[in-house]
Amino acid sequence: MTYVSFPTTRKKDFTAIGRLCIDLNANEINRPMEETMTFTKYVGGSPANITIGMSRLGMETAFIGKIAGDQMGRFIQSYLEKNGIDISNVVTDHTGAVTGLAFTEIKSPTDCSILMYRDNVADLLLQASEVQEQLIADSKVLLISGTALAQSPSREAVIQALTYAKKHGTIIVFDLDYRPYTWTSDEETAVYYNLAAEKCDIILGTREEFDMMETFEHNPEHSDQVTAQKWFDFSANIVVIKHGKEGSIAYTREGLSHRANSYPAQVVKTFGAGDSYAAGFLYGLMQGWTIERSMSYGSAAASIVISSHSCSDAMPTVEQVNEYIERCDRGEIIPS
Repeated sequence: MTYVSFPTTRKKDFTAIGRLCIDLNANEINRPMEETMTFTKYVGGSPANITIGMSRLGMETAFIGKIAGDQMGRFIQSYLEKNGIDISNVVTDHTGAVTGLAFTEIKSPTDCSILMYRDNVADLLLQASEVQEQLIADSKVLLISGTALAQSPSREAVIQALTYAKKHGTIIVFDLDYRPYTWTSDEETAVYYNLAAEKCDIILGTREEFDMMETFEHNPEHSDQVTAQKWFDFSANIVVIKHGKEGSIAYTREGLSHRANSYPAQVVKTFGAGDSYAAGFLYGLMQGWTIERSMSYGSAAASIVISSHSCSDAMPTVEQVNEYIERCDRGEIIPS
C-alpha cells in the first residue's frame, strides 16, 4: 500500500533546508569532556546529515542554507560538493556570523552528550528572499528541521520554503530536531512547531519532542494515537514517533500502526542514529517499499552510524546497508 505519492518527473529526489554546522567528536572516548584533549572535525547538523545520507544512498540531493564566510564555511561547502550535493542555494554570509560548533562527549557508548556553541551562527541568518522557489519545485521531497524555526530570519525562510513546496506539490518531511538551547520558551517553540507541522506530509520525532509540541493541548497520557490523529487532520500521511530503546512506531492516516525489526550494533556513541534512520527510512519510502521494510532499512543504517566515530562520514551506501543486514541475518553482528 502506498501511503505517500512522490512526484515522479523531478530533477532532484531530495532537498533539505536548515542547519549546517561542525561536529567536533571526541577522540579520547570513555571519559568526560574535561579530560578530552583532541577532537575530529566533521560536517554536522541534522538536515545536513540526512542529506548526506540520502546522497550516499544514491539520491539526487540539494541543500538550502547559509554558511559563514570563513574557513569553516568553506569546509562545509567543499564537503557537500564532494558528496554530490547541489549547493547552488547554499548562501555565504558576509556579516561576520560564525559556524555553529557541536562538541561531543563520549563517556560510554550509552552516556553521550553534546556541548553546542550557537551564538551568532550563520545558518539562522538565511533570508526568505534567498530561498530558490525553482529548486523546491524541481524536488520530490523537501525536508525541514525544527532548529531552523528557532529564530528570524531563518524562521521566515523555512515558512517560505513550505509555501513553495505546497504550491508545487513537493512532499514535505518534518524532522522535529528539537534543541531547547536554541529557543527562548516552551510556548514559542510549540507555536512555531505546530504552524510548520500543519503543512507537512511526513513527521518524525521522539515522544518527548511531540510532548513539547503539545504544550497547549490536552494529552495527559502522552498517547501516540492522539498525537498522530491531530496531524492526520491536517496534511500528514505518516507520523513516526520514536520511543528510544523501545523502538519507533509509524502511524498512518488509515489508522494503522507499524513496527519493524531493529538491528544489533557495536555501539560507539548514540548521536547520529536519528539522522541515519531518517535517511534510510525516507529512501525506502521513495523506492515504494512498505513502511515496515523502510523502517528496518532506517534501523540498519542507524546501527552502522552508531558503530562509528562520526555521523556524516559514516552515512552508509546502499551496498553497505544491504551487507550489514545480511551479516545480521547470519548472526555475525554481536551487540555491545
